[in-house]
Amino acid sequence: MNAIKYISASEAVQAVRSGDHVHLSSIASVPHILIEALCERAGELRDVHFHHFHTEGPAPYGSAALRESFWDQGFFVGPNLRASVQAGVADYIPTNLFESQLMYRTGALPCDVAMVQVSEPVDGMVSLGTSVDCSPAALEVARERIAVVNPQVPFAYGDLIPLERFTALVRDERPLIISTYASPSGVDMEIGRHCAELIPDGACLQMGIGSMPNAICACLKNHRHLGLHTEMFSDGALALIQSGVIDGACKAIDAGKVVASFLLGSQDVYDFIRENPRVLMRDIAYTNDPRVIARNPGMVSINSAIEIDLTGQVCADSIGPRIYSGTGGQLDFVRGAKLSKGGKAIIALASRTRNGRPKIVPQLQPGAGVVTPRADVQWVVTEYGAVNLYGKSLQERARLLISIAHPEDREALERSMQIFGRK
Repeated sequence: MNAIKYISASEAVQAVRSGDHVHLSSIASVPHILIEALCERAGELRDVHFHHFHTEGPAPYGSAALRESFWDQGFFVGPNLRASVQAGVADYIPTNLFESQLMYRTGALPCDVAMVQVSEPVDGMVSLGTSVDCSPAALEVARERIAVVNPQVPFAYGDLIPLERFTALVRDERPLIISTYASPSGVDMEIGRHCAELIPDGACLQMGIGSMPNAICACLKNHRHLGLHTEMFSDGALALIQSGVIDGACKAIDAGKVVASFLLGSQDVYDFIRENPRVLMRDIAYTNDPRVIARNPGMVSINSAIEIDLTGQVCADSIGPRIYSGTGGQLDFVRGAKLSKGGKAIIALASRTRNGRPKIVPQLQPGAGVVTPRADVQWVVTEYGAVNLYGKSLQERARLLISIAHPEDREALERSMQIFGRK
């Protein structure tokens, strides 16, 4: 096999033209060496658009200082771009994550240049490692396909890419970004216990990352034969895999395998997927397709919310009109879980914010986005219990939600039921 020919990051980004749409691999595996080199060209470029899932680390392409050169339009807004989006110097494309790849593949959203990080090649194939997301779609349609080959990127099985597909290769060895999460609070653990009671042995799980998902995982340690088909997982789920609680034995598809599309966590998580035949890192077109999700019986999706109104509308992407995160894959998995035989879709949230503001409210804040419509919501869990809104009328839903609201908020919520015509 011929030796791999690498060029510098500065040479590689010469392929980017003014007006181009650039896809970035995301989360922990952002190609920062290419971003740095491209930002050095800011003075000669105009109106370059960036698209990606949420990115970790510096995001100079979303700064006000480079606004004339770069215009960030992510599919999800992380902490590094939140202030820029809220200030109007960066933007957000609302989409269910399953559809992000469709936008590229159908041409609804241009993709001229794909910039991704990959593992070192094995038999001429490379892995996108910890962040497959919608990068396979971008690599199918882009004019220029630039890979940063990084030995820190684990070679993970699943959707692999031929090395020959790339038009330029750059070398980098910087570590992937790791993330740690606060220990679960007492409230998190109460929510975790209520969720665990809804999850039978043999269920297949989807959940996110953070202290609450870690609490839920901690409450599942005595379960048996759980599966994992999710868009992402972190250390909490890793502990269940390593202890044998998650073994995938009851999955109808990908039996015995852990399936995900991207990861963010400790180095232990990244090391776990390296050349591990038990793990499949797949295109978001597979992990988040509700039809695929539904094929596993007993599918349980667990997602969070910023607030929920008394009719069951779930806001999970904004605080009023201010975009805070994104739609993500919540609705993908809510619908997939509900279609699964014996499946459950759970929205888990604390009854109040850390500042004491109610999260179960008569009406969403003006401008708030609805991520899960009232017609799709099923189970809602707080530290005060779990209620099933599926098949319930507006007034029935309101009474159920009030029953799991913070006790000090219940009287005011009862009075607010006049919005349904009650005096």
